[in-house]
Amino acid sequence: MAVEREKFYECEVKRRRVRAAGGYESFWKVKPITVALEDNDTEFRCMTCGGAVKLFKRRSEDGPATHIEHKLKTDSEYCAAGMYFLKATDGRLPRPSATPVR
Repeated sequence: MAVEREKFYECEVKRRRVRAAGGYESFWKVKPITVALEDNDTEFRCMTCGGAVKLFKRRSEDGPATHIEHKLKTDSEYCAAGMYFLKATDGRLPRPSATPVR
């Protein structure tokens, strides 16, 4: 039996911009994964809960598309977009990640 996995095709990526007072400030921007990789972005997080995610790149033409998944099962259990949250039948409420990526 195949294991069901969650797949997200958009996430937040960490970007930097110039501040009016000088220097740089970081901010999070929502992007499709493929665009983020083309732009050489390196820091990703879930756009719903802010939790850590891991990147899976497409390895062959007939393989799964490039996507991300939650690193922690607890993030998936309480993220409104997480596979375990969507399957839960106990009436749980979504919440931000307990260990958000800053």
